[in-house]
Amino acid sequence: MTDAKLDTNKLKAQVDAEWEKTIIPALSEYIKIPNISPQFDKKVLTNGHMDKAIDLMVKWVEDQKVPDLKVRVVSEKDRTPVILITVASPHSKLDETVLLYGHLDKQPPLTGEWLDGLGPYTPVLKDGKLYGRGGADDGYAIFSAVTAIKGLKTQKVPCARCVIIIEASEESGSPDLMHYVKKLKAEIGNPTLVICLDSGCGNYEQLWLTTSLRGNATVELRVKVLKEGVHSGAASGVVPSSFRIIRQLLDRIEDSKTGKLLSEAYCEIPKHHVEHAKEIASTLGNSVWQVYPWVEGMQRVEEDLVESLLNRTWRPTLCVTGVGGIPSLADAGNVLRHETALKLSIRLPPLVKCKPVTEALRKALTTDVPYNAKVEFKVDKAGQGWMAPKHEPWLDEAVNSASQEFWGKPARFFGEGGSIPFMAMLGRRFPSTQFLILGVLGPGSNAHGPNEFLHIDMAKNVTSSVALFLARHYAHRSKAGAKRKLEEPTTDSSSTKPKV
Repeated sequence: MTDAKLDTNKLKAQVDAEWEKTIIPALSEYIKIPNISPQFDKKVLTNGHMDKAIDLMVKWVEDQKVPDLKVRVVSEKDRTPVILITVASPHSKLDETVLLYGHLDKQPPLTGEWLDGLGPYTPVLKDGKLYGRGGADDGYAIFSAVTAIKGLKTQKVPCARCVIIIEASEESGSPDLMHYVKKLKAEIGNPTLVICLDSGCGNYEQLWLTTSLRGNATVELRVKVLKEGVHSGAASGVVPSSFRIIRQLLDRIEDSKTGKLLSEAYCEIPKHHVEHAKEIASTLGNSVWQVYPWVEGMQRVEEDLVESLLNRTWRPTLCVTGVGGIPSLADAGNVLRHETALKLSIRLPPLVKCKPVTEALRKALTTDVPYNAKVEFKVDKAGQGWMAPKHEPWLDEAVNSASQEFWGKPARFFGEGGSIPFMAMLGRRFPSTQFLILGVLGPGSNAHGPNEFLHIDMAKNVTSSVALFLARHYAHRSKAGAKRKLEEPTTDSSSTKPKV
């Protein structure tokens, strides 16, 4: 079957072969590298891990020998670098740029929690899945983007000028990325389409497009009652427990029975996103909740599937993701500890601004503290959520065509519960740009957790889909440009009046 000038059968064959021949081996080497995001590894800019990951990717890109492609690493002191790839097009001008995005930094390894035979830095290819930290989130992105463009070049199918940015601090909230976007403004141009390869999917049986992302505020809360720990038999009953005090403080921001948070953390859910949730519930059924590794007998927060989806995508939640001041069970003596510290991750609805929420949290947690205990409150990072602008008809048609072409099923549009800070940043910078947010993080892939894997067939089909999107984008923009040209009045040199 062909798509205009694009033969999708040949495209898929080329993409699949490239994955098997070079991408899986390169990704396997990438998985071995502990290039942890700077929030979790303060030495990542000096220990060589980030450099090694970047060198591996750049070499692979250079080895592809894609016509008109240039790749370089852009870096500055005390900032994480970015890989910048530009692919010139003889068919379009600078203002017809497509921007493709991914990241190469990783979440912490969670060593000790992986299944036997698996590990964060031990690539294992099994049952069509490549296990290891960072393959699916988001190491595959650069390979997918370049391979898609290479597929079009092979068939001489035109596409707009492409810019690929691979950053190295997404898992830390992208603190350096907008600096580089501004610095590279002339090279990036004005994207009319942004393709982000850092999202998820509801299953591996069709194409999923992300229509919203939750924001995220990560804060540290520390309660101190003593300068050092003392014998619990001597102090308890006189000195209040720091753990009890921190429990009381948490009750101010979260109802422990319902999980409801401060009012500042909520917004009205747009009706069309409620309709999307109903459609997804119908598509996925009980797999909405069955995808998680429940302990036996565990009950869900919400029985209704639609409400579960809305809870995951359009309502705020709080998770305690780390603790401090508490020894392990094996090391726990009879001591009244001098402090308790928690790291809190607050997921925020797409339309809720972070700053009012973090200020409300600060006020609630540091005012009128029980027993006048010493409280320290620190915002680690805060990233705005995002809601996709309305798609132009050609884009929805392209998405559905790709899903039918490469999976044989219609596409689905859904909200994602995670965060991609760069999307909100780009949305503000390019308000009229169209966005395609997609990815390979589906059931069981467990990004950020143990046993993370990349679903190979899903990644192959996403790669082919990116090529189709680029071809359709060029066809649409060319048609629109030709229409505008026909509608423009013509003038001769002797008169400023339009010709009749």
